[in-house]
Amino acid sequence: MSIQLSDHFTYRRLSAFVIPTIAMMVLTSVYTMVDALFISHYVGDIALAAVNFVFPVIMLLGGLGFMFGTGGTALVAKTLGQKDNTRARQYFTQITLLAVLLGCAMAGMGILLLPQVCLMLGGTDKLIPDAVLYGRIMLAFLPCCILQCSFQSLLVAAEKPKMAFWLSVAGGVTNVVLDLLFITLFEWGLAGAALATGMSQAVAGLVPVLYFSRQNNSLLRFVRTKLELRPMMQACCNGASELVTGISASFIGMLYNYQLLQYYGEDGVAAYGVVMYVAFLFSSIIFGYDMGSSPLFAYNHGAENHKELRNLFRKSLVLISSGGFILGVAAVSFSYPLAYLFVGYNANLTELAQYAFCVFSVYFALHGFNIFASGLFTAMNNGFISALIAFSRTFLFQSAAVILLPLLFGAGGIWWSAAAAELLALFISAFCILRYRKRYGYL
Repeated sequence: MSIQLSDHFTYRRLSAFVIPTIAMMVLTSVYTMVDALFISHYVGDIALAAVNFVFPVIMLLGGLGFMFGTGGTALVAKTLGQKDNTRARQYFTQITLLAVLLGCAMAGMGILLLPQVCLMLGGTDKLIPDAVLYGRIMLAFLPCCILQCSFQSLLVAAEKPKMAFWLSVAGGVTNVVLDLLFITLFEWGLAGAALATGMSQAVAGLVPVLYFSRQNNSLLRFVRTKLELRPMMQACCNGASELVTGISASFIGMLYNYQLLQYYGEDGVAAYGVVMYVAFLFSSIIFGYDMGSSPLFAYNHGAENHKELRNLFRKSLVLISSGGFILGVAAVSFSYPLAYLFVGYNANLTELAQYAFCVFSVYFALHGFNIFASGLFTAMNNGFISALIAFSRTFLFQSAAVILLPLLFGAGGIWWSAAAAELLALFISAFCILRYRKRYGYL
């Protein structure tokens, strides 16, 4: 089925368009889980805790990729909707170049300062050496990671969602094969796991560079251009919500780790890491839908096709509601098998992780609405409102909940923080959607 951004979308056509992007995000999360399984079973629970401890720092810097990807996609898709393909290609080229340059700068800074950052975040003597080893190798591949994240969205705007999916497959296969070689055969431990992940990111990030550097049959390719500050600032503002999400998620992850170390010790950090790997898998379905549908909203916004915007909005609400319910039920139903899969060798860890999965089922049922609302305003090129929703659901409400709920309800309150934050953010999302419905014409 050949599908274009300008089409009218039924449920069948909409599903066909977004499924490759959803599958791409799911595969990305799966091979992240594979890393955790290899580390947990072949290197040990302290190594797993070290990875979980440093991962928020890596995600903080990697958030640049999602900012350029989603913000740039909104700008490029809107420009395509205005039938200015030449300008869209210039924007596409500038966004990619800027992402690489900033990625290199952030990687160098991160590698240099990582030991001090880990110490500042309260890392123990057991965690810091492994955390620094893993983190520095991962940061060396940061430009590739940012390119991979950027192209996940930009390929959809180029009407190449299937290419994004197959690149994710290639990256995932690379990661699994190299995990087998580096961790189990060569016994390189955490260094092997980091190298395997970094090389998989290089595959998924650099292949599109080669593709778009040549003549191709997509809407986009690299062209000669000069840096235009105003549209690049607009793209960054459009993607501010994703950067805010990345920064906030990293900060929240650090805050969770700090609180869990106080209440549970290293076991709490390991259990939280297990839940986060599965949460990444579940949330990837919602993020995949948001990433796949965002260019459709942006294109029709640029074309001022309000009828199609309303059609996409209604269908999206139905799909997001159904998906959230299914994910919530799945989290409870598979809580024990998932916990056992990662840490079945430790009965206490298994019990703690199973409890956390059940609590997070409420979070899974709610968070899709807020992710979609934030992505909707990114597509409308309203980065401020998008960032406001993202900031509320992550940094503002969740950080307050992580600090306050344990004081009120004990250690168990930590696990309820995410669900409480999403519930509060839901009111912000609903207000913003109703407030701007007439300006953008999606409702």
